[in-house]
Amino acid sequence: MDFAFIIDPIHHLDPCHDTSVAMMEAAQKLGHQVWITEAQDLEVRSGKAWAKLSPLHLTPVELKEDHWVATHPWFQVENPVIRPLEEMDAVFMRTDPPVTISYLYATYILDYVDPQKTLVLNNPKALRNANEKMYALQFPKLIPETQVTADKTTIRKFVQTHGKAIMKPLGGKAGEGILILEPGDRNFNSLIELSTQNGTLPVMVQQFLPAAKDGDKRIILLNGEPIGAVNRVSRTEEFRNNMAVGGDVEKTEITDREQEICSQLAPILQKNALYFVGLDVIGGYLTEINVTSPTGIREIDRLNDVRLGEEVIAWLSDYVKFSL
Repeated sequence: MDFAFIIDPIHHLDPCHDTSVAMMEAAQKLGHQVWITEAQDLEVRSGKAWAKLSPLHLTPVELKEDHWVATHPWFQVENPVIRPLEEMDAVFMRTDPPVTISYLYATYILDYVDPQKTLVLNNPKALRNANEKMYALQFPKLIPETQVTADKTTIRKFVQTHGKAIMKPLGGKAGEGILILEPGDRNFNSLIELSTQNGTLPVMVQQFLPAAKDGDKRIILLNGEPIGAVNRVSRTEEFRNNMAVGGDVEKTEITDREQEICSQLAPILQKNALYFVGLDVIGGYLTEINVTSPTGIREIDRLNDVRLGEEVIAWLSDYVKFSL
């Protein structure tokens, strides 16, 4: 089969960490042809989505002494060709957030891939609708107490009620721009003004969860089913546990409560064709639903001696074979 991956420039990717690389390696190992392209290389011609696609050949990373090791160079890219994306069996939209105008335009182009011929993961329309912060609000019993607002007075009342809160930009990624708010902070007004751009941009304000000190769990879902998890823990005074800001990772299990969360989300995710998803859970509460470019496979594989990329590609191959 032919699988296309829309990714950021490949020389910017870390093969020892990146989930897209893990899935591309798995596709290659299982005998499929891997093609890569970038969002700016997508086009619409005669009502069909086309792309400048380059065949990719990877030298897989190896696990040595509890860490991944890559050779250099770890990839080879052949000359690109312009092809209709419907000639691919599946297309992975794996450009990292934030969701910018160029990202949105790429999803509009992907709307012109014939769904009867090619599966796009995740569904372009769903990517536009499922803001990774806002999407979780439709599950109020699973999330901490949360408000979305640009109003300083509303935010202040929320923080005073809960004693401490987390403020998140709606379009952020990897922990960027997340702040702790406390009533006595002399910077309180300035923090809100900066985050809301003087009351013109809504932000998410969420009840602070003391359990965050024990970690922020990433759970990987494939077609609604949890296939693995990793716990991210800050080893410094940094309150954010994200790997991108230095958070460490540790082996973990999926609890009964977390399984319940996955079960409640599964029908909605499947209905919206969000097949590859990363949930963030703190202390039994759902905090985010990551749909654009969920990561964590390399860490789960290393800690649990599994190969989730191969599980994803095997599922995808069956889906394409029997559903398209």
